[in-house]
Amino acid sequence: MMLMSLSILAAPPKEIFWDDLIPEGHEQISNQEAASHDGDDKNWVQPDLDAPVVKALDGKSVSLPGFVVPLEGNSEVITEFLLVPYFGACIHVPPPPPNQIVHVKIKNGVPIDSLYDAITVTGTIKVESHKSDLAQTGYTMKAVGVAPFEL
Repeated sequence: MMLMSLSILAAPPKEIFWDDLIPEGHEQISNQEAASHDGDDKNWVQPDLDAPVVKALDGKSVSLPGFVVPLEGNSEVITEFLLVPYFGACIHVPPPPPNQIVHVKIKNGVPIDSLYDAITVTGTIKVESHKSDLAQTGYTMKAVGVAPFEL
């Protein structure tokens, strides 16, 4: 009897995009329409905190492109970050709804050369909320890989 390597049996991660994180038929509130820009930049309010998530994604191996908002790390690597669909989300503009933000942890960290560059994160996604000073998320991910985004 021949034994197969587990890596051969494991399915490759499913490539998903930001629309895949919004349940079919849900009318997503545009960030620009819903966000409050009143007062100081720190008073920007995250819209649609009850935005629904796609429960079928829970526990799936996926790859998702996006931009990094660092949360934990040092000058060499980051170990925890928010993955967002566009540059500047949560920093230069109000955060998108929670179903458009993924809280990512990567065990040994990863170097990020430029926050302006899109990346693709691969790992196991969970339908799980995380709240930080910057935003509330609808998903978390335990990343196993990060690579530059390629069209």
